[in-house]
Amino acid sequence: MLYYLFEYLHTKFDVPGLGAFKYITTRSAAAAVTSLILTFYLGPKIINWLRKNQIGESKKVEAPKTHWSKEGTPTMGGIIVISSIVIPVILWADILSIFIILVLTSTVWLFGVGLLDDYLKVIKRFRKGLIERYKLILQFFIGLIIGFAVYFAPEFAQVNTATTLPFFKDLNFDFSYFYIPVVIFIIMATANAVNLTDGLDGLAAGTVSIAMLALAIFSYVTGNAVYSDYLNIIFLPGAGELTIFCAAAVGATLGFLWFNSYPAQIFMGDTGSLALGGALGTLCVLVKKELLLPILGGIFFTETVSVLIQRFYFKYTKKRYGEGKRIFKMAPIHHHFELLDWPEPKIVVRFYIVAVILAIISLTTFKIR
Repeated sequence: MLYYLFEYLHTKFDVPGLGAFKYITTRSAAAAVTSLILTFYLGPKIINWLRKNQIGESKKVEAPKTHWSKEGTPTMGGIIVISSIVIPVILWADILSIFIILVLTSTVWLFGVGLLDDYLKVIKRFRKGLIERYKLILQFFIGLIIGFAVYFAPEFAQVNTATTLPFFKDLNFDFSYFYIPVVIFIIMATANAVNLTDGLDGLAAGTVSIAMLALAIFSYVTGNAVYSDYLNIIFLPGAGELTIFCAAAVGATLGFLWFNSYPAQIFMGDTGSLALGGALGTLCVLVKKELLLPILGGIFFTETVSVLIQRFYFKYTKKRYGEGKRIFKMAPIHHHFELLDWPEPKIVVRFYIVAVILAIISLTTFKIR
């Protein structure tokens, strides 16, 4: 909204200084600062309200015993994060851009799914929250919407089913008729992967922030004709607007870390993790970096794979030997390290380091191409 207001004042009345807000870099910085301020403003208010209404985390018997002391900690902190992303994006981005419309739609939809799940678990005391199949159906539906939009929208003409192949020059991969199912899988997978990662204080917020920072660079370059041509990647006019969303996400997740770092004053809950994961997947789809996700989101990918390996191996050994065996002490893998007596802050910081390394590797695919 402010984007349109400043543009009108600049063109109509030639107000000095407002011309700077036509640039994506200026608006991205404004969005990041706005989201930080919003997070710091909303954080204490929402935490106090949740405490007053006794909306806190229930005891997780399946988690390591060190987590039992976290019972009662306010949850549903995703309200802080997502509000601090959506409001700055509406203020500073071109909200008529299909890129902004799609990423906001995905984020808000999955925010609603996570909010419903947390509401049923925390307030209604349904132990498993929203029934798994209903949660997956809702995730499937938003993936279907994004897939159809990208497939048929004129903004993606000629490259609607294509994606960049990391590390290969002059070579893109075409998913063809499989594109929409691939988009559905990516959005569902990333949403649930970030949800699995949200198991230690500050882990999901910090790793998402690092991935979003890298995606801000990808978005800016993808929407810039000169840079995309120089780096030999797919050029999408208008994709640069996603830089503003990524900047707001970085500001919001960093601000949330102020309250979520060890020992956490509030947890993100499914309200935040599903929305952030879905946004991450949608961004990769919109900037045509789908195949880069296992690298850029390597932490989330590893967390998910560790759960799959643990489940399949347990079922296989139980069927073959009559007794289920485990590869990890506990899955997701961050719990495995906890049971190896690694302090929680050390695990989180080391995961941050790995996330930064993976982000750097992802960015180097520009030049390696």
